[in-house]
Amino acid sequence: MVLNFRFAVVSDLHITLPHTIWDHPSRFHLVEVSIPAFESVIEHLTQLNLDFLLLPGDLTQHSEPENHLWLQSRLAKLPFPTYVIPGNHDVPVLEANEQSIGFADFPKYYRKFGYENPQKLYYTHQLLPGVRLISLNSNFFNAEGELVGRLDPAQLRWLEEVLAAADEELVLVMVHHNVVEHLPEQSRHPIGKRYILENSAELLDILRRYGVKLVFTGHLHIQDIASSQGVYDITTGSLVSYPHPYRVLEFQQDNYGRQWLQILSHRVATVPDFPNLQDSSRQWMGDRSLPLLVKLLTQYPLNLPLIEAKKLAPSLRDFWANIADGDGLLDYPEFPPAVREYIQTYGAIAKGIPTLIDNNSTLLLG
Repeated sequence: MVLNFRFAVVSDLHITLPHTIWDHPSRFHLVEVSIPAFESVIEHLTQLNLDFLLLPGDLTQHSEPENHLWLQSRLAKLPFPTYVIPGNHDVPVLEANEQSIGFADFPKYYRKFGYENPQKLYYTHQLLPGVRLISLNSNFFNAEGELVGRLDPAQLRWLEEVLAAADEELVLVMVHHNVVEHLPEQSRHPIGKRYILENSAELLDILRRYGVKLVFTGHLHIQDIASSQGVYDITTGSLVSYPHPYRVLEFQQDNYGRQWLQILSHRVATVPDFPNLQDSSRQWMGDRSLPLLVKLLTQYPLNLPLIEAKKLAPSLRDFWANIADGDGLLDYPEFPPAVREYIQTYGAIAKGIPTLIDNNSTLLLG
């Protein structure tokens, strides 16, 4: 069977009806644009003859029932199937409170979008003949009651059972937390580690054993493609954070069995009230980045004194915007050598050569 299909990935929508906006002076999320930005994306995607759409989590601002209901209604009107998973913002509490739905309630809102069994927060679905989606729940409340990124043992056992039965199918995996590191030493870094699965090594081992090559993630709000021993983790930036990206992907297989995945990224450039969204959003992010940058400089591995970090941080105003952009080439020659070298590791350089694959690329899968 020769496989050829087209799909899209739109991540971290953070859908927020105007009356539910939770404001905070340091928030990075420009949730004011969540609905018009999503409408702009849908207007484009409906012209492309898509086979399906993937939404890898953080569908809502803070899991407000009315925001879930709005999205549920909007997705029901799309001309192509859509599949969702929860992000940490979608299941922030075990039991429902005055703001958020409960952890176990999430599937009940999305029965038409993957959750045919509303008793589980993970599922599998045959997208097309020979193509299977496995959607995982990476949200886990630990013994201290903290919400972390982890796959529980029962889910991992289920995953192996599904993969064993799907040996003749192309498998796509969707999960909110990152599986492969997208930032330097992400799994150890005080800032980056909360965005990657705590047991990512265990998941990667299973995926490699069963020949799974494609994983689609969100959560980190950056455009990045990373790989580990043949497994690609394609993470897509947030629709409410600069640069407001989404991806259109085309899988192709020829008569000789060779497989390619072409990835094209797009950005929302304008919405009502934000006619120059790219510029105003980049400014918004820079205005709120100083605390993050000071933390980056004072924590592992640089561990700079606070006074030095505060001196350097303003020069890094656009640092996170450049990371979110994808394909960033970062250099601050005026910085001390150790700091300069460390900042460069966040850029799109592989063995000293610019490797611009984060936004538009073609992966040869085999």
